[in-house]
Amino acid sequence: MQEVIRGLFRGAKRGVMTSKKGRNFYKGNRTGSMGSHTKHGNYVIDLNKVRTFVVPDLTNCELKAYVSHRSDKFKVDPCTAQDFAPGKV
Repeated sequence: MQEVIRGLFRGAKRGVMTSKKGRNFYKGNRTGSMGSHTKHGNYVIDLNKVRTFVVPDLTNCELKAYVSHRSDKFKVDPCTAQDFAPGKV
């Protein structure tokens, strides 16, 4: 039991791990690599690693990008179990 308490105190003094603290530790920022380094110090982008976003054709779409603050407010009744499975409940 004493070793557990000693371990808790040992871990409690570490604090928050950031990319600025600690040796031999690289936290990163979740971006991922888009290529690789060459032996000459250059960076080659691999197009298979580049993120691409598939966007549908929205030429005749009636939806707008946002809802205006001037739009009419309406109230919706809360959903019940009857709304999802009318015959089962």
